[in-house]
Amino acid sequence: MARASADSVLSEMDQRLVAALQWDGRVTAERAAHVLGLSPATVRRRLQALGADGTVRVVISPVARPRNGGSAGALFLRIRVLRGKLDTIVAALAAREDIPFIDITTSGDEIFAVARTEPGSRDPLIFRQLPSTQAVTSLETATILHVFRLTSEWRHQVLTVAERAALSPADPAPEATVSPGPYGVDTDALEQALIDALTPDARLTAAALAARTGHPESTVRRRLAQLATQGRLITQVLVEPRRLGLPIEAKLLLHVPPDHLTAAGRALADHPSVHGAFATSGPSNLHAAAYFPDLTALYGFLSEDLTGLGITHIETAIVSHAAKRTPAPVQPQR
Repeated sequence: MARASADSVLSEMDQRLVAALQWDGRVTAERAAHVLGLSPATVRRRLQALGADGTVRVVISPVARPRNGGSAGALFLRIRVLRGKLDTIVAALAAREDIPFIDITTSGDEIFAVARTEPGSRDPLIFRQLPSTQAVTSLETATILHVFRLTSEWRHQVLTVAERAALSPADPAPEATVSPGPYGVDTDALEQALIDALTPDARLTAAALAARTGHPESTVRRRLAQLATQGRLITQVLVEPRRLGLPIEAKLLLHVPPDHLTAAGRALADHPSVHGAFATSGPSNLHAAAYFPDLTALYGFLSEDLTGLGITHIETAIVSHAAKRTPAPVQPQR
């Protein structure tokens, strides 16, 4: 019974609240209530319930994490392991801070992961540790060259156009700082302290942030407003897609001729099912990830929506389990 409850689809109201958080992770109960036509008390009660049992978490996206100097980048990893060794390898990868995402496919011996690394570096994980692990039977890597769509930009399609517009933050100021890579931005000590505190819970109040960082609340409020204006306060809603009625997640590895790469990447990014689209190195020069309500919808996506994009080869892997989505929940203090 507990398992069925954990996998049950959320009510329409709760799904709309999730979507509101996707548009503005720090939206107040009063503003969400006004836009969605609910009472503030109802919004506060449902948000508290959804957060209390871990169904919904609002965190800082990895792309907004400070990189402490240097040029941060990312690799896609595709790892095949010996049968019976999957859990061991997944646990070892999940313990690493430089691995923010891990997915296990339905093949039962395959892992897709993302690793933060310096572009062009001889990363020890890739060049020594994984190749020397006897349980690893094959390793493929692909460097992210260009981002078309990030998971933090995906929106559950349950709000009206007017509701989405009302919840959308203002466009970043022209002088806003833009990260040159998919992971990490330059920062100062105050911003790093705020982002560190917000990373596992992006809905902390200014008062709570002031208490945790030791900075005056007025300073915290001013810097938060500055980060929001610059488009650097990037939040992400962590929720099991099954709870949104989207139990099928597919990883897509596509080959596209160079003269079709940009157009195909943009078309994928604009598709409502796609929550990640990237140009990469390697023979599959376009990677994507998407959610679907069922296999019929996935088939329609492959057979209809991808036609005319110049795709010459596609490989589809279905995710059975999302093993890691960073950051980890905050453990209550004893």
